[in-house]
Amino acid sequence: MTGFSIFVLLVLVLAVLLVVMGVKAVPQGREYTVERFGRYTRTLTPGLNLIVPLVDRIGAKLSMMETVLDVPQQDVITRDNALVTVDGVVFFQVLDAARAAYEVSHLENAILNLTMTNVRTVMGSMDLDELLSQRDKINAQLLTVVDEATTSWGVKVTRIEIKDISPPRDLVDSMGRQMKAERDKRAAILEAEGLRQAAILKAEGEKQATILAAEGRREAAFRDAEAREREAEAEARATAVVSQAIGAGSVQAVNYFVAQRYVAALEKVASAPNQKVLMMPLEAASVIGSIAGIGELAREAFATRPAPTLPPTLPPGIPPA
Repeated sequence: MTGFSIFVLLVLVLAVLLVVMGVKAVPQGREYTVERFGRYTRTLTPGLNLIVPLVDRIGAKLSMMETVLDVPQQDVITRDNALVTVDGVVFFQVLDAARAAYEVSHLENAILNLTMTNVRTVMGSMDLDELLSQRDKINAQLLTVVDEATTSWGVKVTRIEIKDISPPRDLVDSMGRQMKAERDKRAAILEAEGLRQAAILKAEGEKQATILAAEGRREAAFRDAEAREREAEAEARATAVVSQAIGAGSVQAVNYFVAQRYVAALEKVASAPNQKVLMMPLEAASVIGSIAGIGELAREAFATRPAPTLPPTLPPGIPPA
């Protein structure tokens, strides 16, 4: 092999090396920065890219996919001086590869330290009860603060989640006792409320029963009074009729009423349950006189009534119409 052939071979090898050095394949989900003489010039996107060999070089290789970082456990003192241990995770995504590569050194470490610092700031401004009950509020405040601080780095913080909040053991025991006392208190209140409602319902029932009984007695009294009024009216009309009869000269009417009352009194005395033998002076003449008066009244009444009209007598053998 001559010297010229060796030179040509070296040129070919050099050309192949330059082509290989100038062709850059970027995988999906990643971006490369290109530096020329140490200065950033452009960003290579996923796919086949060409750079100037020996002049350009690949600077930083960045993942453009969403990345998760574990926030290690750390102690936080709340506003009411309770010591708790917290940890969490932070999700972020690089939106500008050039700024993420050249605006901050050690991007992930910077985001992690920034998140831990703001966790102590945000959670330290809350009481323990607020800390345990408002985790969503804590996550939202942390996301707002950290995302705003990392915007200049070309990074978007998508989520920050506090995984665990662990108070000290003695504080957990105190919280357990407090929760039990609170539940006992609620149970006692509910029981007392139930007894109060039962007493109210019972009193309402008794009240309604008393009202209904009073209304019943009033209705009965009203009807009794009405019955006595009707009886008095009937008695008054009877007395008026008797007075008219007496005024017309009929003394038998007086005897009728006396005999009626006399017989009624005897009926009551005879029907008494403690009277097995009845012995009392009776004026037979008065009773007979009164009964005779009733007979006279009957005769006067029949005498004043017109004689009934008999139907005409038909001849024998003729059937009635």
